[in-house]
Amino acid sequence: MSVIDEIEQSHVAMTAIRRDIHAHPELAFQETRTSNLVAEKLEQWGLEVHRGLGKTGVVGVLRGAKGPGKRSVGLRADMDALPMPENNRFLHASTNPGRMHGCGHDGHTAMLLGAAQYLSRHRDFEGTVNFIFQPAEEGGNAGAKAMMDDGLFAKFPCDEIYGMHNMPGFAVGQFAFRKGPTMASSNRFDITVRGTGGHAAQPHKSVDTIVIAAEMVGVLQTLISRHKNPIDIAVISVTQIHAGDAYNVLPGEAVIRGTVRTFSTEVLDEIEANMRRVAEMLPQVHGGTGELKFHRAYPPLVNWDAQTDFAMQVALDTFGADKVDANTPQHGGAEDFSFYLQKVPGTYMFIGNGGGEHREASYHGMGPCELHNPNYDFNDDLLPLGSTYWVKLVSAFFAR
Repeated sequence: MSVIDEIEQSHVAMTAIRRDIHAHPELAFQETRTSNLVAEKLEQWGLEVHRGLGKTGVVGVLRGAKGPGKRSVGLRADMDALPMPENNRFLHASTNPGRMHGCGHDGHTAMLLGAAQYLSRHRDFEGTVNFIFQPAEEGGNAGAKAMMDDGLFAKFPCDEIYGMHNMPGFAVGQFAFRKGPTMASSNRFDITVRGTGGHAAQPHKSVDTIVIAAEMVGVLQTLISRHKNPIDIAVISVTQIHAGDAYNVLPGEAVIRGTVRTFSTEVLDEIEANMRRVAEMLPQVHGGTGELKFHRAYPPLVNWDAQTDFAMQVALDTFGADKVDANTPQHGGAEDFSFYLQKVPGTYMFIGNGGGEHREASYHGMGPCELHNPNYDFNDDLLPLGSTYWVKLVSAFFAR
């Protein structure tokens, strides 16, 4: 692996930053400490720093020594943590109960800071690099959209934009790419079924909302198996049913909640229309009524072909063909980086986090090192790899 020597020499410092962020996790739009740390580091290294986009977002602007030029590139890292407990007992475990960096955003931030520090010392390019430290990626909070709504691309134009996420289960330092639809859309639904409550011993005098809700769960699955082209990928998951609070009372209302995932907006449009039809008409068969509320959180993440080819070539040139997966499978998770890609050409890639062997056996939670798991921890061996990659991408971008 061709890690830049100067970045490798900063490995200990980057690790300290990453573990400090890990120990102090902050939730969406509350990343005050983290954004202050990021801004202070960028200012220390001589970057132009802008705070407050998307409430707690930070943008560091670095102009090349050969002039600002006409070309610009955006590099993005997310900063927020998850509302979950941490089982790990190492020294950098979360000090904020019920909050944890269980997705590696602490590592993403540290990798991008490492690249910013190096490039601040080596500005031998003509153009502008925008280092985008984004809040609120998790939980459908759409920090990317919040930054865009605050004028991200108007204030800091980017000809192209790139993002990276660690991936447990992929070999350490393995880079994975995919053109086109890569991550799913994320959408939430609430279906309210209304009937007539009554005595459980006299169901004929009621409109039983629980029976309707139970039938509706099965019918919703036929929208995937019988009303969608089998070639298209989509998932409807019912995750909640709420109705009643007594043994002998038929409730007058039942609520069904869940999620829908698709890899195209067209398929999503079709599924939402069919769900609305089922939600409104099926209860009528039994004498009740139904209502659907559908919330589109994140659109599908669709990578641009040319930018994916470019980003992949950087990885090939830097680390070799054995470290590059050119056609990684689609991922059912969602990412608000998708909002950026609707406006600016770019790609979102993955870097392997390994299988969890990096965790000290005596101090981690002894469970799987998977994303959104209380035993997860970012692999610090990735820090110089990710930082080197960002530097090489910037160099190749301006050399084109």
